[in-house]
Amino acid sequence: MTEDTTAPANGSILVVGGGISGLTTALEAAEVGYEVFLVEKNPYLGGRVAQLNQYFPKLCPPSCGLEINFRRIKDNPKITVLTQGEVEKVEGAPGSYDVTVALSPRLVNANCTACNDCVEACPVERDNEYNFNMDKTKAIYLPFEMAFPMRYAIDAAACKGSECGECAKVCKYDAIDLDMPAQTQNLKVGAVVWATGWEPYDAAKIDNLGFGQYPNVITNMMMERLAAPNGPTKGKITRPSDGKEPASIAFVQCAGSRDENYLPYCSYICCMASLKQATYIREQYPDAKVYIFYIDVRAPGQRYEKFYQKIKEDENVILIKGKVAEVSEDTATGNITVVAENAVTGEKVSQTVEMAVLATGMQPTAATAKLPADLTYNEDGFIINDFEKGGMFAAGCANKPSDVVTANQNATGMALKAIQTLVRK
Repeated sequence: MTEDTTAPANGSILVVGGGISGLTTALEAAEVGYEVFLVEKNPYLGGRVAQLNQYFPKLCPPSCGLEINFRRIKDNPKITVLTQGEVEKVEGAPGSYDVTVALSPRLVNANCTACNDCVEACPVERDNEYNFNMDKTKAIYLPFEMAFPMRYAIDAAACKGSECGECAKVCKYDAIDLDMPAQTQNLKVGAVVWATGWEPYDAAKIDNLGFGQYPNVITNMMMERLAAPNGPTKGKITRPSDGKEPASIAFVQCAGSRDENYLPYCSYICCMASLKQATYIREQYPDAKVYIFYIDVRAPGQRYEKFYQKIKEDENVILIKGKVAEVSEDTATGNITVVAENAVTGEKVSQTVEMAVLATGMQPTAATAKLPADLTYNEDGFIINDFEKGGMFAAGCANKPSDVVTANQNATGMALKAIQTLVRK
């Protein structure tokens, strides 16, 4: 059932999480000669960045940054990638850690050529978590068109296994192994970098904003997938309820953030994300009205401030300073009414739109699932780095909310800290 393998002792670095921070950490360490084990719980690398339509600072698609990183990983023999892996235990001290990694079976082996015959044969559908359940895939699927590794995966929870086996019957390459066992891999490493990333805060927990009750209230990450060419609507932003092209959209800033009942902190980049998404709408629908309800606009840095000023000049983008108190639906039309108090005039504002987007904050993954290691967290679940102790470090959004640029800079620093641990020991 299990297979025990042991990596060389010391001199190696474990990076947990294959998002943009984990990729950067792994590459920076490996490209100066250190052996790196990169463990990712999903069947693919890329993390949240892979789900974006565009990202700052250049508003380029995720393929712009991920493709070159995937190539660098593929070409670097110092990096071992373990997808569908979760760290079960970390024991030891800086310079010498024993790590146990549980590997879930992919049920598709390295013979896969991504020819798609298996998908066409599969009779079972599943909700597509990658697109926030806005569409479906087959039980055997390719997460996205430039996934790394470029290999199909099978959702064991949805697959009927050997009682169906239609995918295995049509595979010309013997790539389907429905009896593939789970494995356990034991690693010896000198340092661990936790790049476990973030989860969008669960908007269904915010009882006054209508998410989960009204189909035309979506989250900011759902908007990214709607706008993405490889998303559920092939990049066309439409209303979930009826596929209508929206003539008006409201953005609700700080949805659950800066609120002691939900997330008490600011997630740093949500304001810029909504301003960016306003450009998605304005490009597709030149006559559409965009209403942005905000507490304060956070535009960190000169480049972001210029972007903010540019958006403000658009007469079809209306910024309203006021915290949204209530969201309701007209059942006949599916339209959404957003109610807030204008903090400037003191007047109650009621605005009816055809869609609403909740700018939910970043919650560290470790806030809901503590990591199996001796780590210190703040009250919000972010990992606090203990540089004096060394050995284990948090990178990117595991440490604090950040944008892609900041996360990459932080990850480079954590790669250096991990290397310093090995050199000292």
